[in-house]
Amino acid sequence: MSASPADFAAARAWPFEEARKVAERVKAKGKPAALFETGYGPSGLPHIGTFGEVARTTWVRRAFERLTGLPSRLIAFSDDMDGLRKVPDNVPQREMLAGFLGRPVTAIPDPFGTHESFGHHNNARLRAFLDQFGFDYEFASSSDYYRSGRFDAALIRMAERHEEVRGVILPTLGPDRRATYSPFLPIHPKTGVVMQVPMEEVRPAEDLLVWKDPETGERFGTRITGGHCKAQWKADWALRWYALGVDYEMSGKDLIDSVRLSGAICRVLGGEPPIGFTYELFLDEEGGKISKSKGNGLTIDEWLHYAPPESLAQFMYNQPQRAKRLFFDVIPRAVDEYVQNLDRLRTAPGPDNPAWHIHGGPSNDPGTPVSFTMLLNLASVINADHPDMLWGFLRRYAPEASGETHPLLARLIEYAVAYYRDRVLPTKKHRAPTEGERAALAALAAALRDRIGDLEALAPEEQAKAIQDLVYDAGRREPFLEPAKDGGRPGVSRAWFNALYQVLLGQAEGPRFGGFVALYGIAATIALIEGALAREATVEHAGSETA
Repeated sequence: MSASPADFAAARAWPFEEARKVAERVKAKGKPAALFETGYGPSGLPHIGTFGEVARTTWVRRAFERLTGLPSRLIAFSDDMDGLRKVPDNVPQREMLAGFLGRPVTAIPDPFGTHESFGHHNNARLRAFLDQFGFDYEFASSSDYYRSGRFDAALIRMAERHEEVRGVILPTLGPDRRATYSPFLPIHPKTGVVMQVPMEEVRPAEDLLVWKDPETGERFGTRITGGHCKAQWKADWALRWYALGVDYEMSGKDLIDSVRLSGAICRVLGGEPPIGFTYELFLDEEGGKISKSKGNGLTIDEWLHYAPPESLAQFMYNQPQRAKRLFFDVIPRAVDEYVQNLDRLRTAPGPDNPAWHIHGGPSNDPGTPVSFTMLLNLASVINADHPDMLWGFLRRYAPEASGETHPLLARLIEYAVAYYRDRVLPTKKHRAPTEGERAALAALAAALRDRIGDLEALAPEEQAKAIQDLVYDAGRREPFLEPAKDGGRPGVSRAWFNALYQVLLGQAEGPRFGGFVALYGIAATIALIEGALAREATVEHAGSETA
């Protein structure tokens, strides 16, 4: 039986909290449907932030539909009537493009030679990008909307309120810009350039703007409607909200002031700005702001080279109003968090689970019997350069798993090999054990050898737990002892697990070690320990961040 809106009344996931705001707005306005919007600048290529904005908006949209039973639309709006401000670094024929600066990107030849204009080329790449992830949207072109007359009535309205609109923006400008500002940007009838000039006259009743070319002194009369002018971008945003009746739009923290001003202009026009949601921006590994010029971020292509798109969605879902570091090390954690949520979704298919939103509802995907982190560590130990090497261990550990029965596992194995080869192997460095570590490692190898028969008779999960107990027992000695709590057995410090990762795996972090031994094999682990013990002992042992 399909779910009804009442089934989602108690959902507390943030997309449902946002959806309730949209539902209240739609109800108050008596609208039969909701309109969601996302916007893009077409002079650049889609990026990881584009994915995040559309994915997050889609989750709110789905939640609205489930919560209300009403339909909705998502418009992906391209600001392709903007004038080209500078020539991008990553395009051919840069000298040719330099001759078209200031003209709308849909009125500039395509340097790639594949579309009727540079704007059409970039719009096609945007649509291909969104289609790649299966997003449900309607593409909208600013040039098309202006030229087709869809904004004509709103433009006349803005002309009627010209001074009031200027009154919203002028206090935010410096003296020079304040003297020339107009919300209207006429298209020069001779050069095709989008002009930023003061209006000598605004005559809405005559559909006319009067202005002067500052270089030639020539005066022009330009129609307000029909694509002969466009609005400045804050006014353009407001114009779009007013003309289309947008109910919901997200934006980044860097646009807070712009949202406020556009909202004020929308009210001047007689409309109500959409419900907004401000998401935080991404940081680099050191906590600094990500910059394209510095190249200190992580591209979507890089993420998708090492992990599935569902893991990127998981990263985007988590706390969108909190700044998050976006660098390579977050990828394995995001994958495993998604896998854990997918496992929970099969047994408890509720809308407060991030995987429910990522999949658009319940899912019977069998997931994977081993974590991505475990696959990475197995790849590290066996120096995997091909997926078949990992499958060899997995067929013994989880004989029921195959590429056909567990497609996610098959994908993760491919990703694990790539991640190990590019991100782990170059920094992999084993160290020799200290004297204290040698004793604990020898004790662990002896315990595994003594119990190998009964351990191998256990099911994988039970085997992993029993081996983990042996790992703790081997570490209950100096220098790893921690005081007992409440009269119980002494604890084991993180330094013991750091030693396992650094000495045996050659890296700072690692998995729950009992599970790793169950996957890698007890005999193989004993051999791994014996090989480490054969290394010359070091005087000091290196520290590590995590256990």
